[in-house]
Amino acid sequence: MQRGTYDFPNLFYPFVLIVVLASLLAACGKDNQEQLVNHKRHAKPVALILDENGRPDPSVLAQAQQLHRDNGQEPQTLDPHLAEGLPSAHILRDLFEGLTSESPDGRIIPGAAIRWNISRDGKTYTFYLRRDAHWSNGDPVTSEDFVYSLRRSADPATASKYAAVLLPIENADEVLNGNLPPDQLGVSAMDEFTLQIRMKGPTPYFLALLNHPSTYPVHRASVEAHGSAFSRPGNLVSNGAYVLSDWIIRSRIELVKNPKYWDAQNVIIDKVVYYPFEDQSTALKRFRAGKLDWTAEVPNNQFKWLQQHYPDELVISPWLGSYFFGFNLEREPFIADPEIRLALVLALDRELLTTKVTQFGELPSFNLVPPGIRDYISPVPEWAEWTQAEREAEARRLYAEAGYSEAHPLKFEIRYTAGENNKKMALAAASLWKQVLGVQATLLNEENRVFLQNRDRKILTQVFQSGWISDYADPYSFLNLFRSGGGRNYYGYNNSLYDALLDEIAAERIPSRRRLLMYETERLLLTDVPFIPLYTYVTKRMVNPLLKGWQSNVMDHHYSKDMYFLKAAADEKPAAASATGDQGQEETLPPENDEAALTGQEAQRLKAADDAAAAGAGPEPGSTAPEDAETADPVEDTENGEPATDTDAGVPTEEKEGIAEPGTAAEAPPADGTSKDASTEDVADDDGTREGTLQ
Repeated sequence: MQRGTYDFPNLFYPFVLIVVLASLLAACGKDNQEQLVNHKRHAKPVALILDENGRPDPSVLAQAQQLHRDNGQEPQTLDPHLAEGLPSAHILRDLFEGLTSESPDGRIIPGAAIRWNISRDGKTYTFYLRRDAHWSNGDPVTSEDFVYSLRRSADPATASKYAAVLLPIENADEVLNGNLPPDQLGVSAMDEFTLQIRMKGPTPYFLALLNHPSTYPVHRASVEAHGSAFSRPGNLVSNGAYVLSDWIIRSRIELVKNPKYWDAQNVIIDKVVYYPFEDQSTALKRFRAGKLDWTAEVPNNQFKWLQQHYPDELVISPWLGSYFFGFNLEREPFIADPEIRLALVLALDRELLTTKVTQFGELPSFNLVPPGIRDYISPVPEWAEWTQAEREAEARRLYAEAGYSEAHPLKFEIRYTAGENNKKMALAAASLWKQVLGVQATLLNEENRVFLQNRDRKILTQVFQSGWISDYADPYSFLNLFRSGGGRNYYGYNNSLYDALLDEIAAERIPSRRRLLMYETERLLLTDVPFIPLYTYVTKRMVNPLLKGWQSNVMDHHYSKDMYFLKAAADEKPAAASATGDQGQEETLPPENDEAALTGQEAQRLKAADDAAAAGAGPEPGSTAPEDAETADPVEDTENGEPATDTDAGVPTEEKEGIAEPGTAAEAPPADGTSKDASTEDVADDDGTREGTLQ
């Protein structure tokens, strides 16, 4: 048998799904001993009172306004044109301000530019800067600052990893490739406070790109005076709501309120401290001890425990990313048979996959574009409203009409890369397809380089893991993946009508018309079935209930300048308190029984597995599986009181067995510099580089 290839003989299929689910649930063979836990409870806030300007009334604000944020990892640099990933981006959004900014709910709002005009052909943007905007040293922010900074970002000598964000600008491609000097970039200062940017073509999402760090202004005199050291404490001159006060490597980065910021009077948080907690368990302990107000993530193996014991602090929000399987429409059996593709789509129980396989709050998906993009609602296929039993019945009908049966089953390969989540999803999908339709799927776990090569060539692939995470909130980022001949069309999808609709979307300037075009385009894609929608990514973090002013948004961008702390309610105790209400008391928590969560068909499946194991017909959950049937590693039990850790190894369990969450592989950004391919690995525990990188 080829290494990395897994065939599923009929003998083992009745319980392969059971083995996968049971191992993921970690319900079999676990010790049910109760444990004592000491919970840190956060106080609840007083009722919010707003003044006539919509700002929080001073009477409800806490006396101390210092924010302590977990930042995941140490940023490599605070030079906005060289910075990579989330650790830098979080801090840079506090230190700098681009031409545009974002409201707490993710809407594009004026930043350093108070307003702008767009030409009728959509190719010329004119920005009018705020005359009261100043650098932290008191210098005015001018249009020349943006001309210098955009040219610096595009200059190959700067070696910006995200200069591709500028590609929609006239001559940007030639400048980035070194064929034209940076001063030929399509940006110019009309006067001291008027900036003009010329585009290669209409780019409706361009305003959203202008709050990316690669487009931030830098203080020219400081850069020229200090060189690469200009971004260090004492040297950094910034134009945002905060200034850099201190940076102690591997300890903390401190920001203080910038009194020169144009809107300083409305900035309530006086000081922000970012901590580089690479270990999520350590960050969680600091949060529970009241020493952190905001975590970057939560440990996967403690997620259910946190849901139960910290429901007010655990925040789960949709993220702008979709995970799906792709079909290769250039290879049989999927070239010209949308009915059999639809049968495979219908046979997968997304509720089961997200609650029993991924298990960490992911949202079942029935389309391509994830929810949460302002003013856009994706089309919902008719079958999304059916029960799963109805979907499976239709799947069987389509499967039979296509000429497949138990005697003549559909056979194909599922390719995926390393990572627990990818492995578990492929195993579960193959098991469900076998159980519902009788499909014989072979799993191939490929090294990342080989997977990318095969995916790009479209010679060997049939079904493969895929996904997309966007850096700007526009459906076009997702829809453009399936353009005929496009660089990221790994699916072999070719539809001239679809391409024409994409062209219309790119040129349309009226928002209502553009939304309608995108809706019709996505509906056409769902009709043609070139992919299998599975789920939408989510972000998960712990937040102090007293911290307000922020909102969940699909970009997961949260500016400290919008936040503030409310007073604790008079009847609340901010110190540690147990569920009994006694400060510092220990309480006994009965363990949860994961099997109790299973009902109906799921319970029957587990029972069938137990019966089969008792009769010697196959492996028990957790036992050694046959060499030709792959099973997922068990997830650590976190239900019995305290979150689980691997005490023998001395490391948190989630580092060994947690399902991967949003993170990255280090690779160059895509051609448009704005989005991320989530198809080549798990969206892993936040390693601090997920923004603008290959997923």
